[in-house]
Amino acid sequence: MEIRVEEEKRDRIDKFLLEYLEESRSTISKMIDSEYILVNGKKTKANYIVRPDDIITIKEGFIEPLNIEAEDIPLNIIYEDDDVIIVNKESGMVVHPGNGNAHNTLVNALMFHTKNLSDINGEIRPGIVHRIDKDTSGIMIVAKNNKAHQVLADALSRHEIKREYIALIKGEFLSDTATIDAPIGRDKINRKRMTVTGENSKNAITHLRVIERYKDYTLVRLSLETGRTHQIRVHMNYIGYPVYNDPVYTNDSCTPFGQFLHSTSITFRHPITNEEMHFECELPEYFKDFLEKLEKK
Repeated sequence: MEIRVEEEKRDRIDKFLLEYLEESRSTISKMIDSEYILVNGKKTKANYIVRPDDIITIKEGFIEPLNIEAEDIPLNIIYEDDDVIIVNKESGMVVHPGNGNAHNTLVNALMFHTKNLSDINGEIRPGIVHRIDKDTSGIMIVAKNNKAHQVLADALSRHEIKREYIALIKGEFLSDTATIDAPIGRDKINRKRMTVTGENSKNAITHLRVIERYKDYTLVRLSLETGRTHQIRVHMNYIGYPVYNDPVYTNDSCTPFGQFLHSTSITFRHPITNEEMHFECELPEYFKDFLEKLEKK
Protein backbone atom coordinates (compact mmCIF):
# COMPACT_ATOMS: atom_id res chain seq x y z
CA MET A 1 0.00 0.00 0.00
CA GLU A 2 1.20 3.53 -0.80
CA ILE A 3 0.03 6.80 0.73
CA ARG A 4 0.88 10.21 -0.68
CA VAL A 5 0.91 13.01 1.89
CA GLU A 6 -1.40 15.59 0.30
CA GLU A 7 -1.02 18.57 2.63
CA GLU A 8 1.07 20.05 5.43
CA LYS A 9 0.44 17.92 8.53
CA ARG A 10 3.45 18.49 10.81
CA ASP A 11 2.75 15.10 12.38
CA ARG A 12 5.19 12.38 13.33
CA ILE A 13 4.80 9.48 10.93
CA ASP A 14 3.74 7.05 13.68
CA LYS A 15 0.88 9.39 14.61
CA PHE A 16 -0.01 10.25 11.01
CA LEU A 17 -0.48 6.59 10.09
CA LEU A 18 -3.03 5.97 12.85
CA GLU A 19 -5.64 7.31 10.39
CA TYR A 20 -4.75 4.65 7.84
CA LEU A 21 -3.79 1.48 9.71
CA GLU A 22 -5.65 -0.80 12.08
CA GLU A 23 -2.66 -0.82 14.43
CA SER A 24 -1.59 0.85 17.64
CA ARG A 25 1.04 3.56 17.61
CA SER A 26 3.56 1.22 19.24
CA THR A 27 2.97 -1.42 16.55
CA ILE A 28 3.41 1.20 13.82
CA SER A 29 6.69 2.19 15.45
CA LYS A 30 7.86 -1.45 15.37
CA MET A 31 6.87 -1.69 11.70
CA ILE A 32 9.01 1.37 11.00
CA ASP A 33 11.97 -0.11 12.89
CA SER A 34 11.57 -3.38 10.94
CA GLU A 35 11.50 -1.47 7.62
CA TYR A 36 7.92 -2.47 6.83
CA ILE A 37 7.23 1.26 6.46
CA LEU A 38 9.38 3.38 4.16
CA VAL A 39 9.29 7.05 3.15
CA ASN A 40 10.18 7.80 -0.45
CA GLY A 41 11.65 4.32 -0.69
CA LYS A 42 14.00 4.77 2.26
CA LYS A 43 14.16 3.65 5.88
CA THR A 44 12.78 6.19 8.34
CA LYS A 45 12.22 6.72 12.06
CA ALA A 46 9.04 6.96 14.12
CA ASN A 47 9.70 10.63 14.90
CA TYR A 48 10.01 11.63 11.24
CA ILE A 49 7.74 14.61 10.43
CA VAL A 50 5.76 13.91 7.27
CA ARG A 51 5.89 16.45 4.45
CA PRO A 52 3.65 17.17 1.45
CA ASP A 53 4.30 14.81 -1.49
CA ASP A 54 6.02 12.22 0.70
CA ILE A 55 5.26 8.70 -0.57
CA ILE A 56 4.80 6.33 2.37
CA THR A 57 5.08 2.64 1.44
CA ILE A 58 3.55 0.09 3.81
CA LYS A 59 4.54 -3.54 3.23
CA GLU A 60 2.14 -6.34 4.10
CA GLY A 61 2.86 -9.27 6.39
CA PHE A 62 4.20 -7.63 9.57
CA ILE A 63 3.53 -9.73 12.65
CA GLU A 64 4.70 -8.81 16.14
CA PRO A 65 6.60 -11.60 17.90
CA LEU A 66 3.97 -13.69 19.68
CA ASN A 67 4.08 -16.68 21.98
CA ILE A 68 1.51 -18.93 20.32
CA GLU A 69 0.19 -21.64 22.61
CA ALA A 70 -1.94 -24.72 22.07
CA GLU A 71 -5.40 -24.24 23.59
CA ASP A 72 -8.12 -26.80 24.28
CA ILE A 73 -10.81 -25.26 22.08
CA PRO A 74 -13.51 -27.47 20.50
CA LEU A 75 -13.16 -28.01 16.74
CA ASN A 76 -15.75 -29.25 14.26
CA ILE A 77 -13.61 -31.51 12.08
CA ILE A 78 -15.38 -32.90 9.00
CA TYR A 79 -12.48 -35.01 7.71
CA GLU A 80 -8.87 -35.79 8.60
CA ASP A 81 -6.08 -37.95 7.25
CA ASP A 82 -2.26 -37.84 7.37
CA ASP A 83 -2.10 -34.79 5.09
CA VAL A 84 -5.16 -32.58 5.48
CA ILE A 85 -7.84 -31.53 7.93
CA ILE A 86 -11.20 -30.19 6.76
CA VAL A 87 -12.66 -28.03 9.49
CA ASN A 88 -16.01 -26.27 9.82
CA LYS A 89 -15.04 -22.97 11.47
CA GLU A 90 -17.66 -21.34 13.63
CA SER A 91 -18.65 -17.71 13.22
CA GLY A 92 -16.71 -15.46 15.60
CA MET A 93 -13.45 -17.45 15.55
CA VAL A 94 -10.34 -15.70 14.23
CA VAL A 95 -8.30 -17.97 11.97
CA HIS A 96 -4.78 -17.15 13.16
CA PRO A 97 -3.11 -14.98 15.83
CA GLY A 98 -2.23 -11.42 14.91
CA ASN A 99 -0.98 -8.24 16.49
CA GLY A 100 -2.42 -8.05 19.98
CA ASN A 101 -4.44 -11.25 19.55
CA ALA A 102 -2.55 -14.40 20.48
CA HIS A 103 -5.36 -16.56 21.89
CA ASN A 104 -8.66 -18.30 21.08
CA THR A 105 -7.94 -18.63 17.36
CA LEU A 106 -8.34 -21.60 15.05
CA VAL A 107 -4.55 -22.01 15.07
CA ASN A 108 -4.48 -22.29 18.87
CA ALA A 109 -7.14 -25.01 18.63
CA LEU A 110 -5.34 -26.86 15.83
CA MET A 111 -2.06 -26.86 17.77
CA PHE A 112 -3.84 -28.59 20.67
CA HIS A 113 -5.50 -31.09 18.31
CA THR A 114 -2.32 -32.20 16.50
CA LYS A 115 1.43 -31.74 16.50
CA ASN A 116 1.47 -32.22 12.71
CA LEU A 117 0.92 -28.90 10.93
CA SER A 118 2.81 -27.40 8.00
CA ASP A 119 5.19 -24.56 8.83
CA ILE A 120 5.46 -22.93 5.39
CA ASN A 121 3.59 -19.87 6.66
CA GLY A 122 5.64 -19.65 9.85
CA GLU A 123 4.78 -20.18 13.48
CA ILE A 124 1.86 -17.71 13.37
CA ARG A 125 -0.07 -19.58 10.67
CA PRO A 126 0.82 -23.30 10.99
CA GLY A 127 -1.29 -25.37 8.61
CA ILE A 128 -3.21 -22.40 7.24
CA VAL A 129 -3.45 -22.61 3.46
CA HIS A 130 -6.24 -20.03 3.11
CA ARG A 131 -8.40 -18.05 5.50
CA ILE A 132 -11.94 -16.79 5.95
CA ASP A 133 -13.06 -13.76 7.91
CA LYS A 134 -13.65 -13.95 11.66
CA ASP A 135 -17.45 -13.76 11.39
CA THR A 136 -17.68 -15.94 8.28
CA SER A 137 -18.41 -19.56 9.16
CA GLY A 138 -17.74 -22.76 7.31
CA ILE A 139 -15.23 -24.98 5.52
CA MET A 140 -11.47 -24.50 5.51
CA ILE A 141 -8.59 -26.77 4.43
CA VAL A 142 -5.66 -27.21 6.83
CA ALA A 143 -2.35 -28.77 5.73
CA LYS A 144 -0.61 -31.20 8.08
CA ASN A 145 2.75 -31.19 6.27
CA ASN A 146 4.71 -28.93 3.94
CA LYS A 147 4.32 -31.08 0.83
CA ALA A 148 0.53 -31.02 1.12
CA HIS A 149 0.60 -27.30 1.87
CA GLN A 150 2.66 -26.43 -1.20
CA VAL A 151 0.48 -28.50 -3.54
CA LEU A 152 -2.70 -26.94 -2.12
CA ALA A 153 -1.26 -23.41 -2.27
CA ASP A 154 -0.31 -23.93 -5.92
CA ALA A 155 -3.78 -25.27 -6.72
CA LEU A 156 -5.33 -22.28 -4.98
CA SER A 157 -3.24 -19.85 -7.01
CA ARG A 158 -4.36 -21.61 -10.21
CA HIS A 159 -8.01 -21.38 -9.11
CA GLU A 160 -8.28 -25.19 -9.06
CA ILE A 161 -9.85 -25.28 -5.60
CA LYS A 162 -13.57 -24.55 -5.94
CA ARG A 163 -15.21 -22.88 -2.97
CA GLU A 164 -18.87 -21.94 -2.66
CA TYR A 165 -20.55 -19.71 -0.11
CA ILE A 166 -24.11 -19.09 0.99
CA ALA A 167 -25.11 -15.58 2.00
CA LEU A 168 -28.30 -13.83 3.03
CA ILE A 169 -28.33 -10.47 1.31
CA LYS A 170 -30.56 -7.49 2.02
CA GLY A 171 -33.15 -6.75 -0.65
CA GLU A 172 -35.00 -8.86 -3.21
CA PHE A 173 -32.52 -9.69 -5.97
CA LEU A 174 -34.45 -9.84 -9.27
CA SER A 175 -32.14 -11.85 -11.56
CA ASP A 176 -31.59 -15.58 -11.04
CA THR A 177 -27.85 -15.30 -11.71
CA ALA A 178 -25.23 -12.57 -11.92
CA THR A 179 -21.48 -12.07 -12.26
CA ILE A 180 -19.79 -9.14 -10.51
CA ASP A 181 -16.48 -8.21 -12.14
CA ALA A 182 -15.12 -5.21 -10.24
CA PRO A 183 -11.59 -4.56 -8.88
CA ILE A 184 -11.09 -4.31 -5.11
CA GLY A 185 -8.64 -2.19 -3.13
CA ARG A 186 -8.27 -0.58 0.30
CA ASP A 187 -10.81 2.15 1.14
CA LYS A 188 -8.94 5.47 1.43
CA ILE A 189 -11.33 6.90 4.01
CA ASN A 190 -11.89 3.87 6.24
CA ARG A 191 -8.82 1.63 6.27
CA LYS A 192 -10.77 -1.22 7.91
CA ARG A 193 -12.82 -1.54 4.73
CA MET A 194 -12.12 -2.63 1.20
CA THR A 195 -13.93 -1.05 -1.74
CA VAL A 196 -14.44 -1.28 -5.48
CA THR A 197 -11.86 1.05 -6.97
CA GLY A 198 -9.60 1.39 -9.98
CA GLU A 199 -6.73 2.70 -7.85
CA ASN A 200 -4.22 0.32 -6.21
CA SER A 201 -6.67 -2.54 -6.71
CA LYS A 202 -6.74 -6.14 -7.91
CA ASN A 203 -9.26 -7.76 -10.21
CA ALA A 204 -12.09 -9.59 -8.46
CA ILE A 205 -14.86 -11.76 -9.93
CA THR A 206 -17.83 -13.20 -8.03
CA HIS A 207 -20.59 -15.41 -9.44
CA LEU A 208 -24.04 -15.37 -7.83
CA ARG A 209 -27.05 -17.68 -8.07
CA VAL A 210 -30.34 -17.19 -6.21
CA ILE A 211 -31.41 -20.03 -3.89
CA GLU A 212 -34.53 -18.51 -2.30
CA ARG A 213 -36.30 -15.16 -2.23
CA TYR A 214 -37.87 -13.76 0.93
CA LYS A 215 -39.65 -10.54 1.72
CA ASP A 216 -36.82 -7.95 1.89
CA TYR A 217 -34.05 -10.62 1.65
CA THR A 218 -32.51 -13.07 -0.83
CA LEU A 219 -30.57 -16.24 -0.07
CA VAL A 220 -27.78 -16.71 -2.62
CA ARG A 221 -24.98 -19.14 -3.47
CA LEU A 222 -21.70 -17.54 -4.49
CA SER A 223 -18.52 -18.82 -6.10
CA LEU A 224 -15.25 -16.94 -6.48
CA GLU A 225 -12.81 -16.77 -9.37
CA THR A 226 -10.50 -14.67 -7.19
CA GLY A 227 -9.91 -14.49 -3.44
CA ARG A 228 -9.64 -10.86 -2.43
CA THR A 229 -10.03 -9.61 1.14
CA HIS A 230 -13.77 -9.27 1.97
CA GLN A 231 -14.54 -9.98 -1.71
CA ILE A 232 -18.13 -11.21 -1.34
CA ARG A 233 -18.99 -8.56 1.25
CA VAL A 234 -17.55 -5.76 -0.89
CA HIS A 235 -19.18 -6.93 -4.12
CA MET A 236 -22.61 -7.41 -2.53
CA ASN A 237 -22.43 -3.95 -1.00
CA TYR A 238 -21.27 -2.50 -4.33
CA ILE A 239 -24.33 -3.80 -6.23
CA GLY A 240 -26.67 -2.54 -3.49
CA TYR A 241 -27.43 -5.87 -1.77
CA PRO A 242 -25.13 -6.00 1.27
CA VAL A 243 -24.75 -9.18 3.29
CA TYR A 244 -27.23 -9.09 6.15
CA ASN A 245 -25.87 -8.29 9.62
CA ASP A 246 -22.47 -7.20 8.28
CA PRO A 247 -20.99 -4.82 10.88
CA VAL A 248 -18.46 -3.33 8.42
CA TYR A 249 -20.38 -2.89 5.17
CA THR A 250 -23.82 -1.90 6.44
CA ASN A 251 -24.92 0.97 8.64
CA ASP A 252 -27.42 -1.21 10.49
CA SER A 253 -27.29 -2.28 14.10
CA CYS A 254 -25.80 -5.79 13.99
CA THR A 255 -25.88 -8.73 16.38
CA PRO A 256 -22.59 -10.29 17.61
CA PHE A 257 -23.06 -13.17 15.13
CA GLY A 258 -21.78 -10.94 12.34
CA GLN A 259 -22.43 -11.27 8.62
CA PHE A 260 -24.68 -14.08 7.38
CA LEU A 261 -21.99 -15.58 5.15
CA HIS A 262 -21.07 -19.27 5.22
CA SER A 263 -18.41 -21.24 3.35
CA THR A 264 -20.64 -24.15 2.45
CA SER A 265 -18.61 -26.40 0.13
CA ILE A 266 -15.14 -27.07 -1.21
CA THR A 267 -13.88 -29.29 -4.05
CA PHE A 268 -10.19 -30.05 -4.65
CA ARG A 269 -7.68 -32.72 -5.58
CA HIS A 270 -6.05 -34.41 -2.60
CA PRO A 271 -2.48 -33.05 -2.49
CA ILE A 272 -0.90 -36.51 -2.16
CA THR A 273 -3.30 -39.08 -3.65
CA ASN A 274 -4.74 -36.74 -6.34
CA GLU A 275 -8.21 -38.10 -5.49
CA GLU A 276 -11.03 -35.60 -6.03
CA MET A 277 -12.39 -34.51 -2.65
CA HIS A 278 -15.69 -32.74 -2.02
CA PHE A 279 -17.07 -31.58 1.30
CA GLU A 280 -20.15 -29.65 2.37
CA CYS A 281 -21.39 -28.32 5.68
CA GLU A 282 -24.76 -27.02 6.81
CA LEU A 283 -25.54 -23.46 7.79
CA PRO A 284 -25.03 -22.55 11.47
CA GLU A 285 -28.14 -22.97 13.62
CA TYR A 286 -28.42 -19.22 14.21
CA PHE A 287 -28.45 -18.66 10.43
CA LYS A 288 -31.07 -21.40 9.85
CA ASP A 289 -33.28 -20.16 12.68
CA PHE A 290 -33.31 -16.66 11.20
CA LEU A 291 -34.29 -17.99 7.75
CA GLU A 292 -37.22 -19.91 9.24
CA LYS A 293 -38.69 -16.64 10.52
CA LEU A 294 -38.63 -14.97 7.10
CA GLU A 295 -41.61 -14.75 4.76
CA LYS A 296 -40.97 -16.53 1.44
CA LYS A 297 -41.89 -14.80 -1.83
